[in-house]
Formats: sequence, C-alpha cells, structure tokens
Amino acid sequence: MVEIPDGLVRAQIGYEGHAGREFIAGLPARVAEFLERWDLRRTGPGMHGVTALVLPVERADGSAAVLKLGLVDEESAGEPLALRAWDGRGCVRLLAHDAATGALLLERLDERRPLSELAERDARRAVRVVGELLARLTQVRAPAGVRGLGDVAAGMLESVPAALERVAPGRARGLVADCAVALAEVAGEPGDRLLHWDLHYGNVLAGGREPWLAIDPKPLAGDSGFELLPAIRNAFAADEVRWRFDALTAALGLDRDRARAWTLGRVLQNCLWDVEEGERELDEEQLVVAEVLLGRR
Repeated sequence: MVEIPDGLVRAQIGYEGHAGREFIAGLPARVAEFLERWDLRRTGPGMHGVTALVLPVERADGSAAVLKLGLVDEESAGEPLALRAWDGRGCVRLLAHDAATGALLLERLDERRPLSELAERDARRAVRVVGELLARLTQVRAPAGVRGLGDVAAGMLESVPAALERVAPGRARGLVADCAVALAEVAGEPGDRLLHWDLHYGNVLAGGREPWLAIDPKPLAGDSGFELLPAIRNAFAADEVRWRFDALTAALGLDRDRARAWTLGRVLQNCLWDVEEGERELDEEQLVVAEVLLGRR
C-alpha cells in the first residue's frame, strides 16, 4: 500500500479539479505498476510537491533512485526531453521514462540538503550556485518538442490590457504596464536555449557526483534572461536585488539590457497569474524587483 500525502491530494484537487481526483485515485495502482515494471523496491516514505509523488527506491543492481509520478501538464511535459538533453550535466540524471503516463525514474540525490539550507548561512553563495548551474544548463540548445518562450511571451502581452483594468490604479498598475513595455521590446527574439524556468533553491539538491544538481525543470526554449527571477526572489531582500541581478547576468554572460527586459517579463508573468486569481493588490516583492530593474530604487 502507498499512502498519498494530504498535501498532494489538496494541491491536485485544488489546481486540477476532476483530473486531479482521477490522478490521485489511480496513484496506488500506478505505483505498483512501475515498481514491478522497473524492478524497484521502495526504501522510504514518499515525498511530494504540488504536482507529483516521489518515492525513494532501490534498483535491481542495488543503486538508489527515485520514482516520480505526476499528472503531466503543459509545464512538465518537456521534462524528459530536457533531462535527456542535459544528460546529468548540472541536473539530475534520467534513468527511465514512460511516455504514456509520464512516469520518471531518476537518480537519487540528497533531499535532506536543498540549497535553501546553504542560503540560510550564505545567501550570496547560494545565488552564485544557481548562477553556475544556469550557466551550464543554458549552454544547451533546446530540443524539438519543448514549448517556446515566444508563444508564452505573446500570450502574456495579449492578456495585459484586460489585466490592467483589474489591477488597482497607481503604483502596481504602472509597473505592470512598464513590465509589458519591456517585454514587448524583446519578445520578437525569444531565443533557443534550454531553460529550466523554475530554478529556485528548493529545486537544487546536493548530489553524490556533484556538489549541487538541479531537479524538477519546467522546460522552455528561450532566452537565458528569463531564468533569473527565482534566484533574485529566493530569501528575498530588497537591498540584494541589484547585486543578485548583476551576479547572475555575469555568471551567464548575458547582455544586461536584454536580461533586464526578460526578467521584467518574468515579473509580468507572475503578476498576471495573481490577477487571474482575483488579486488587485499585487505581490510586493514582484513590485520591488520591477522598481529596482527600472531604476526607481
């Protein structure tokens, strides 16, 4: 028997509705299926995020691995493509994949040692770690089949006029409009790098073969400047925004103006999601990042 964590149940039902309920209901059978198919033995309790159940397992040869079972969506559909393209360089290694269900067998990293622990002791070192990983990951050109940043950016820009009407007048509305202007300047050249898109501290774990490795990509084909915001916002400190932006752009060798525009585009994306959820007063951290990058702080 496999126990489905309550947090995963709530997240799936809350975000996915009927599809989430069906996914949760079928999880015990799916676990049993892949333990047998891939000749795996469970070695500990399950873990989870918002979208997937992750079980520590042992393979037939005695090596440690994790079985990841999730409901495949637009963001996660390209994960196996990205992991194959990176082939363990800066990220967790893919051991097996089932295209029909999206099941993944991955190398086992140390989930007890996320980068967030280092960040508590040395926030700037944690930012540098993310920069070093992103520099390696974005060296790879995105393979065919990965969703494109160009389409994502175009969709954002189309939704801006209606969103602005729902944002409280004043500072927030003005910043959202300015982020849209910045994004429009670069949206026509979206880039072709393989992006992780979600490299926050919780998605970097200590690894046996390398000190730190990325997990859980939500891949995009696009400009590397779209990668910076999670590391700028993690363990947020307003007076560190400029330093973090400078450190990350230097680590990735980015053009600062383009990176600024794409980071403002990422701020816009988050603000648009807030608006979709009915918020009129937007997240203060997002607004501060925008003000710093726009030279208003």
